[in-house]
Amino acid sequence: MTYGWRDRLPFAPGAGDGLVANGRGVSCTGTRCGTEPSLSRRSLLRGVAAAAMLAGAGALTGCGADGASAGSSSVATPGSRLSAIKARGQLNAGVKKDVPGYGYYDPAAQAYEGMEIDLCYQVAAAIFGVSYEEARERGLVAFTDVTPKTRGPLIDNDQLDVVCATYTITPERRESWDFSTAYRTDYVGLMVKKRSGFARIAGLDGKIIGVSQGATTQSLIEQMLVDEDIDATPEFLAFSGYPIIKSSLDAGNIDCFAMDRSTLAGYMNETVELLEPEVKFGEQQYGIATKKGSDLSAVVDQCVQDCAASGWLDEEIEKWGLV
Repeated sequence: MTYGWRDRLPFAPGAGDGLVANGRGVSCTGTRCGTEPSLSRRSLLRGVAAAAMLAGAGALTGCGADGASAGSSSVATPGSRLSAIKARGQLNAGVKKDVPGYGYYDPAAQAYEGMEIDLCYQVAAAIFGVSYEEARERGLVAFTDVTPKTRGPLIDNDQLDVVCATYTITPERRESWDFSTAYRTDYVGLMVKKRSGFARIAGLDGKIIGVSQGATTQSLIEQMLVDEDIDATPEFLAFSGYPIIKSSLDAGNIDCFAMDRSTLAGYMNETVELLEPEVKFGEQQYGIATKKGSDLSAVVDQCVQDCAASGWLDEEIEKWGLV
C-alpha cells in the first residue's frame, strides 16, 4: 500500500531553502532563494529489549507480533537522558520534512508521516512502556524538522534526543554520535530530465549536479567516477533542501539531482529518470543517531533490532512504497 504524497509535493522552494556553490563562494539563503525568475544558471553555481525503567519497573512494549517486546527493562538513572525524556513526557526527535516515504510534513493534515516517523513512535513506545498505538494516540514524540547540516548540532546541544532522518552511518560520524543498527540500506541515484539527452554518466562531465548540504553524496559520486574509471568532472551545487534541488532541475538550472534512490523516488514523475540505474554505488545505511555515550543509545539500538526481527521494518518499507 502506498500513500498519495507524490501528488502533494511542494516542488517550489520553501522558506529557508538556499544553496551554496562548492568552491565558488556563492551562497543564497532566505525565503526568496531560487524563486526569482531572473536567477541564471550560473548564479545557482536528514518494543525493545532494553528500555527505560518505568515506575514499578513495568514491562516494555514495541515491535513484535502482538505489539509487546520480550526482555528486561533498562534502568534510567537520575540525571540520565532516559530520565529526562520520562520527566518531560515526550521523546524529542529530529526528522525530515521533505523526504516522502521517510519523513514528510503534510501541510493539509498538519502532521508528519513516513517510515521514520513511525519508527520514532516505536522508540517512544519502548521508552514509556506502552504499545505503538498508544504512543501515537498520546503524542509521545515531539518532532523537529532537520537538515543534513543541522541534525548533528541539535543532538549535541540537547535539543533533540534522537535523529531519525535518513542519517547515513559512517566511521567519521560514529566518532561524534552513537548510531543504532541500520534500519535501511540504499544507494545513490542520479536523476536527470528525460529530454536532456543524457545516456551515460560520462555525459555529466562539466555539468552541474545538485546535492544536499551536509550529505555524503558528492564524495560518493567522486569516488564512483574513480572506481568505474569514468572520465568526467562535474560541478556540484549544495542546496539546503530537496524540493529546491528538484525545482532547480525542472528549471534547467542544474543538470542532475543526486541523492539516495529511495529519496529520489518521492520526486519521480514522467519528466525525469535515473541515469544508468544499473550502476549501483554509494551504499547508504541509515541509523538512528543519539548523543555519544547516552544511556538512550542501547534502548534505541535494541528497538531497531526488534523491529527488524519482527518483520515490522519490512512491512513499513512496503507500506510507504520504499521497495
